Amino acid sequence: MDREFDSQHILEMLSQRGLSYVVPKRMQTSEKAQAKRLLKWGKDRYETDRKLHLGENEWHSTTLVYRRKENAEYDNHRQYSVFMTNRGSGHLSEYGYRWEIESGYKSIKRFLAATTSKDFGLRFFYFAFACLLYSIWRAVDLLVQVELMGEYEHAPIVTADNTLTLLKKETGIG
Repeated sequence: MDREFDSQHILEMLSQRGLSYVVPKRMQTSEKAQAKRLLKWGKDRYETDRKLHLGENEWHSTTLVYRRKENAEYDNHRQYSVFMTNRGSGHLSEYGYRWEIESGYKSIKRFLAATTSKDFGLRFFYFAFACLLYSIWRAVDLLVQVELMGEYEHAPIVTADNTLTLLKKETGIG
C-alpha cells in the first residue's frame, strides 16, 4: 500500500481480516535514529517488532523492516527505507508489484476523457471506458507481437499514441 495508508487502525483492520500488508513507514525520530545506527554498523537490513497504540490498552503488532537502498546517494539515515508488515520481511518483494499497478494507471489516464464534472457516475463511466480502451490496446498489441515475433514482450509495439490517433481518425473520439 501507499505510505498514506500507514495508520495503525487500517493495519489492524487488515490483520483482523486475515490480509497481509507491506506499507512504507514515515520516518519519525526513532526510525531516523535506528537508521543512523544501522549505517554506523554497516547493516543493510534490520527487522524489529513494534506495537502500535490503538487506544485504551489496545495495540497492533507489526514488524518494522529497515532496508538500505541500492546505490543510495545519501550519507545519512535516508539510505534506508522502513516498511511495516505483518508477515515478515519475505513479503517486501511484493511491494515492488505496486509499480506495475502505478504504471498501468498512468497508461489508463492517457485514454481517459477530460471532464470537470463532479458527477461520480459520469466520472466512473469515463474511468471504466478508459480501462476498456486500455485493455483493447494491450490485447491488440499482444496479438500483433505474437503474430510478428511469435512471443509477447512487455514493451509495446503498438503504442498508445498510435492507438489513440487511429481511434480519433476512425471515430472522431479523442
